[in-house]
Amino acid sequence: MIEISVPGFGDLRLEHLVLDYNGTLAVDGRLLFGVRERIEKLAEQLTVHVITADTFGKAADYLAGVPCQLDVLPPGNQAAAKQAFVRELGAANCVCVGNGRNDQLMLKDSALGIAVLQDEGAAAATLMAANIVASDIQSALELLMRPLRLVATLRS
Repeated sequence: MIEISVPGFGDLRLEHLVLDYNGTLAVDGRLLFGVRERIEKLAEQLTVHVITADTFGKAADYLAGVPCQLDVLPPGNQAAAKQAFVRELGAANCVCVGNGRNDQLMLKDSALGIAVLQDEGAAAATLMAANIVASDIQSALELLMRPLRLVATLRS
């Protein structure tokens, strides 16, 4: 668990890290450099979930050996499916990271929503639903590894 108090934002008691795959952890289906090591470190404190439509069909291969639970969504309303997944975990204890339009509802509902802006870009609605926008997944994960950075960004 990661616990931190952010003046003007509230107390965070994070138990689950929910990550989108394509556009967030991976580009063109391939896991980005440094992601595996950061997830391994964060898995010491958080239960890590990767939730994806698996557009390229490679998520399981690239995540083999990574301490996370992979959930592949069926076709359909993926935004609602991701939101329901986070609500079932307990949104008040989730930090979610994503970039796509189908990530906006899970970022909005979670205790902490982080949007990343990388090679695939980020949906404007998702940026607006996030509490923080990070320049890349490595920086987003580092925020959780060094939680005082969250205080610096979120305090009022």
